[in-house]
Amino acid sequence: MTAANPHARRAIATMLAAVLMFSMMDALLKLLSEHYPPFQVATLRGASSLPFVLAWAFASGGGRSLLRVRWPLHLLRGALGIGMMASFVYGVNRLPLSTAYSIFFIAPLLITALSGPVLGERVGPRRWVAIGIGLLGVLVLLRPTGAGMFSVAALAILGAALGYAVTAITVRVLARTDSTQAMMVWLMTLMTLGAGALAWQDWVPLRAEHAWLIAGLGVAGSLGQYAVTEAFRLGEASLIAPLEYTALIWGVILDLTLWGVLPDAVTWIGAAIIVASGLYLLRRERVHLEAEHP
Repeated sequence: MTAANPHARRAIATMLAAVLMFSMMDALLKLLSEHYPPFQVATLRGASSLPFVLAWAFASGGGRSLLRVRWPLHLLRGALGIGMMASFVYGVNRLPLSTAYSIFFIAPLLITALSGPVLGERVGPRRWVAIGIGLLGVLVLLRPTGAGMFSVAALAILGAALGYAVTAITVRVLARTDSTQAMMVWLMTLMTLGAGALAWQDWVPLRAEHAWLIAGLGVAGSLGQYAVTEAFRLGEASLIAPLEYTALIWGVILDLTLWGVLPDAVTWIGAAIIVASGLYLLRRERVHLEAEHP
């Protein structure tokens, strides 16, 4: 598939829209994190999206498949989702969006690293070198300054990236037997219930002026999830996946517009190293697939 193909053009446009929606969602998470604890914000993330996800699941005919699922993996994915979201919210509350994104970009490299021991996929020496270079980029970002290696916020984002990578691996296993609708519905349900239970003791009463933020969180999260699913349905992963890095552009724009901050030179260098490593891995994946299917 090439960019000239109508389906490819639609896939690219849809993926760009998905990244924009997720960036808007993250900005809303950051705004809410200024008033509510991380687990409460994670609860609001799940609860605000759940009605939209349920409506989509039943409208697309997936209602009957919601109960025929592999519960242990869904429970694991739910626990990972809660930890990932709470860690991300904690980190993004204390770091600029652009810095958080730069650290989080290590996730595709971690997915590749985990696919070998967990899924039995072959990870060749060149890919391991790319993963190592990407980790070097993270060390550049986590420099020993007030916003660096000793920052709990930066380590929280790194933990969220690891949780995301493990979740992505569980999705690849679950996709063999369970529907997309089931995976989305149960993730939002478990996140709402689990994070809500953890947040209950320190629950802060919701303020009426934040209703639009919570509603926007649900809309942006749901539209982003639908768009990214549609993008990967229409286009090749090697064409679509690199577009995730456009989140850095939106992060810079949102940081400047809403918080009046810009990333420093070291952040740009670290981000460039991680993005280059990720793009190399995607290129190696495409070459590998073309060699298998000439």
